[in-house]
Amino acid sequence: MQGLMMDRPLLISAILQHAERMYGKVEIVSRNADGSLMRYTYAAMARRARQLANLLHEMGVSHGARVATLAWNDHRHLEAYYAVSGLGAVLHTCNPRLHAQQLAFVLNHSGASVLFFDPAFQALVAAIAPQCPKLRHFVAMSDTSTTSASLPNVSNYEQGLESASDVFNWPEFDERSASSLCYTSGTTGNPKGVLYSHRSTVLHALVLGSSQAVGFSDQDTVLPVVPMFHVNAWGIPYVCLLNGCRLILPGARLDGASLYELIEGEAVTCSAGVPTIWLSLAQHMQKHGLRTSTMRRSVVGGAAMPAALIQTFAEQFDIEVRQAWGMTETSPLGTISAAASTMPDETPAERYARNARQGRPVFGVELALSGPDGARLPHDGKARGELLVRGPWIASAYFNHDAPMLVDGWFATGDIATIDSDGSLHIVDRVKDVIKSGGEWISSVELENAAMAHPGVMLAAVIGVPDPKWDERPCMFVVPYPEAPIDTSSLLDFLSTRVPKWWLPEAIEFIAELPMGATGKVQKQTLRATYANNRALEPKAASKAT
Repeated sequence: MQGLMMDRPLLISAILQHAERMYGKVEIVSRNADGSLMRYTYAAMARRARQLANLLHEMGVSHGARVATLAWNDHRHLEAYYAVSGLGAVLHTCNPRLHAQQLAFVLNHSGASVLFFDPAFQALVAAIAPQCPKLRHFVAMSDTSTTSASLPNVSNYEQGLESASDVFNWPEFDERSASSLCYTSGTTGNPKGVLYSHRSTVLHALVLGSSQAVGFSDQDTVLPVVPMFHVNAWGIPYVCLLNGCRLILPGARLDGASLYELIEGEAVTCSAGVPTIWLSLAQHMQKHGLRTSTMRRSVVGGAAMPAALIQTFAEQFDIEVRQAWGMTETSPLGTISAAASTMPDETPAERYARNARQGRPVFGVELALSGPDGARLPHDGKARGELLVRGPWIASAYFNHDAPMLVDGWFATGDIATIDSDGSLHIVDRVKDVIKSGGEWISSVELENAAMAHPGVMLAAVIGVPDPKWDERPCMFVVPYPEAPIDTSSLLDFLSTRVPKWWLPEAIEFIAELPMGATGKVQKQTLRATYANNRALEPKAASKAT
């Protein structure tokens, strides 16, 4: 016997229509390239999204067609989020930090016929356009006319909207239709496409906004620092409209000073971004003796945030950090530390260490651990295995990719993890980054976090390097704080009280900055190449910070 309920499709256009009806007067603030702020309402944004849908229709964009964007977090990008998917086309958000060759690859692989681009990326677009024969239209997302002799069929966003009608009836179609397309960062080989559906996106947004996750409401002012070109900005553009949040879009200025100015000037209550963003904000506030007057919560993902930095935000700035885990393939929310139950008689240090872990899975997400032989491992907080995940917003295959993605219905993440009896997840390392030394595993992540607890260490990254006796040994790269009184000997002494002696790195190199990838993650393959090309790194080398 089946239930007698209406069968209405879960569509992204329904989120926009709901926001316009229920929260039409809620404000969106978008920072322009010149630093000025543009303000309008959800109702005005919905009207412009309808105009954009008509403009796309005039360009010949139909159901299933791919429309690419190359843009920052601003109001025009938000309009494209809803207009493209709402009419039944597929929004392909491109990462401008990709190498030009990789960018051309993903555009060709997706089959995009239209590219919307921020004028800041005009030179990049002009360079890759000859390599992308499928692109038929280029649209500059700016207030003024933008032309380029090297770009065919280039038009201006605002001029196009001026001539487009604001009457558009959002079509209804199968909720399993593709809505957006994001590509992995391509750390090994070419990036792979993850094709989200309307159903997966709406379900993800509903759970993401709940109290077990980010807990956004119509009382919040939200600043998404996570870029809209990466995993749909973690779903925040959808969550905010679902829940009537006031939305602040930061544009391209993501340094600590610029973010603090927006947070204070716009009374931001919640934000989201990668750890390097929050490190920059913390440094700015510490340097100038500042605090935020309204911000109370930050969601962190993309990489593990050290317990020491979580403690800094809690004790110095009274800001709660919620650590989340996910991937492009998981939409991305899989787990979040906010879902972890409070522990009795827990010390502050123990609480920060627990909050530095990845938390428990949200509703809809199931986790498992796989051993080297494929057997399932117990959830006892001790057994370490490859993390498996499944759920209604987890990818089942890569776009236009022949190799199978799932193993017995589960997605193998490539993460080494433990899972406690209460379901709490702890990512120990990536399969490719764990250091195999003398038949035992050394977690590069745990060793990095131990180093970043040192007051003189800003950032640290650990790689495994060949060793004739032990197979591999850890090598650490450290970015010290300016003028920090730190050297190899003092750091080793510090680490020896926090990790097993046999974990201590064989070499430590102090450097000015770590190589960061397109999504804010440390590029360990670059560090491995640096080590291979620099045999001057001697075991326990006493490189002194300067």
